[in-house]
Amino acid sequence: MKYIIGIAIGALVGYFVFYRLIGCSGGTCPITSNPYTSIIYGSVLGALLSAQF
Repeated sequence: MKYIIGIAIGALVGYFVFYRLIGCSGGTCPITSNPYTSIIYGSVLGALLSAQF
């Protein structure tokens, strides 16, 4: 259950932080130029962080 919560929180952070706040205006950043990539990256980070606790 904690992995699902971690993935969901990571996906939200990935979208709002990586894509909305940090996103590159020129579109040259591979992680932040596509919202789906940012969501997947955030989900992976959330799963890894939830595994630590």
